[in-house]
Amino acid sequence: MGRKRSKPAPRKKETHRVGRRIRVREVRVIDADGSSLGILATQDAMRRADEQSLELVEVNPKASPPVCKIMDYGKFKYENAKRERDAKKNKKSQELKEVKFRPKTHDHDFTFKVKHARRFLEDNNKVRLLVQFRGREVVHPETGRDVLNRVIKEVMDLATVIQVPSMEGNRMSMILAPKARRDVNAKPAPVIERAPAPERSTRRTRAAGESKPTGPRPTSDDTGAPEPAADQDEAAEPSAETAPV
Repeated sequence: MGRKRSKPAPRKKETHRVGRRIRVREVRVIDADGSSLGILATQDAMRRADEQSLELVEVNPKASPPVCKIMDYGKFKYENAKRERDAKKNKKSQELKEVKFRPKTHDHDFTFKVKHARRFLEDNNKVRLLVQFRGREVVHPETGRDVLNRVIKEVMDLATVIQVPSMEGNRMSMILAPKARRDVNAKPAPVIERAPAPERSTRRTRAAGESKPTGPRPTSDDTGAPEPAADQDEAAEPSAETAPV
């Protein structure tokens, strides 16, 4: 029996119509140097592209009429593929890491595991915290919550809780996600101390040139105030000279 022939890999579907695949009668043409040639018949646009040893490529089929550009299509595809590769290289996929604890994890092991969790969060990965119960330890789930709360206090500057602690069989799990970089690296706002306000004087300043009087305080006679009226009895008695006979 002969070997089975492997099927060739399927060709990638072209994302742009080129040359004779453009079915419309008229197109808006952009020359190779970026200048606009206006609306031309598709055959005339293809003829212009052939004269420059280039291709007519449909870049915006949804426009009316469609927009085509005269270009080197092979170079255009190469540059697009290169940009996509660079974008994938710079984009790091986020993974879900797992750190296991026990309800009675010793302090040394606890510190060691927390360092692992912090390193995963600094690498922009999610972390699943898992507390494994054995035997009758499952009767006391509060011990697992205490362990998870201790971990949260240690990584609260790097992570946020996206899944609260939940019990699944004999395991308790919780998921943490890294904070945005601007929150982690954000610097506290500087505290601006205000200068103390000047003490206000209780006495008003006098106008320039006005001197403070040094003499005795004027009385009612000196100020020209009217004297009090005479007693009502004296005013009521008629004078002897003016009394009638």
